[in-house]
Amino acid sequence: MVAPTPVAASSFPIASDARLAGDAKQTRFVLDLDKPVQFRAFALADPYRVILDLPQVSFRLAADIGSAGRGLVKSFRYGLVMPGGSRIVFDLTGPAKVAKSYVLEAANGQPARLVLELEEVDRTSFVQSLAPANRPELRPAIADANANAAAAPATVRPAPPPDTRPVIVIDPGHGGVDNGTQAAGEIMEKNLVLGFGLALRDRIEKSGRYRVVMTRTDDTFIPLGERVRIARSHSAALFVSIHADALPSNEGNARGATIYTLSEKASDAEAERLADAENKSDAIGGVSLADEPTEVADILIDLAQRETRTFSNRFARVLMGEMKNTVRMHKHPLKSARFRVLKAPDVPSVLVELGYVSNKGDLEHLVSENWRNRTVGSMALAIDAFFAKRPATTAPTK
Repeated sequence: MVAPTPVAASSFPIASDARLAGDAKQTRFVLDLDKPVQFRAFALADPYRVILDLPQVSFRLAADIGSAGRGLVKSFRYGLVMPGGSRIVFDLTGPAKVAKSYVLEAANGQPARLVLELEEVDRTSFVQSLAPANRPELRPAIADANANAAAAPATVRPAPPPDTRPVIVIDPGHGGVDNGTQAAGEIMEKNLVLGFGLALRDRIEKSGRYRVVMTRTDDTFIPLGERVRIARSHSAALFVSIHADALPSNEGNARGATIYTLSEKASDAEAERLADAENKSDAIGGVSLADEPTEVADILIDLAQRETRTFSNRFARVLMGEMKNTVRMHKHPLKSARFRVLKAPDVPSVLVELGYVSNKGDLEHLVSENWRNRTVGSMALAIDAFFAKRPATTAPTK
């Protein structure tokens, strides 16, 4: 699948600096820009956050900016949240409201500035401010970055024959405002797994036997529910989510690849910890989980389709059998836990942790193109073996 041609980065507003000022009663955030932008800000609870949605911005900020907070802000993070839209997420120390928000034009040698003023409030006042009208669904302030292209008149053509090849959805974890785990320096999980996912796509497509759909092809945040919907909407025959874990420094030095399937009860404490961490991705990206569409709620209720579970577990075993020939595996390579991204009831799904960025040896492999090529090759062989034993051209009947 060819990714759409992105708009040149130079056409986007540029954010050159950001800073916090104030105290635990009132805190101000200032973002320096090369041109004024439209925006909107709103708050979310549990955990307390303020979300700032912008048109797509080129962030040229210091690498560690946002990691240290001040006043009402514990920290903040930023990134692309969808094509045409960027987002800044502020983690708060407690309930706060957006007292003022405005943009200043460039003047007196100062760049254009976006200013957000936060003010401490009590829990009751905060909750009362979260009326449905003040909890918008995830979408950027300006989603028309590519709307200037005029739609060409439709040309009547004969319908192509249906493509009956199995659809494989590859899901690079995290993205955009959600960096995932981070190793020493600038190595981020979201970038490692995107590079791996694109390489896996290219290898699979070469055979011509499958159609491949990516949940993301660039540094964009995709909510967990949307990743599930992408798989279901394409009647996927297989869903493979790609990640790279890290252990806290006080929890040892695990290493090796691990393959996870869905279960309501985690296979061990480490699997449960990882599922809890991955399931927080929406909160990291600023999605209000209370606003999940009914479709996702229906999926959570309809988990007991045994055929899908059986196929998921079968692929996990086939994948382990191929990967162990070329990749160092975890001492317990097959695990299960309640991962939200694996909950499509009609799509066999696995989550592959390629290794631990917290382990020096694993990290050396994860950044190695040679290791990536070998691992991609073993996963492609596993996919071939899985479909050779399962002559299906589409997903199980819904």
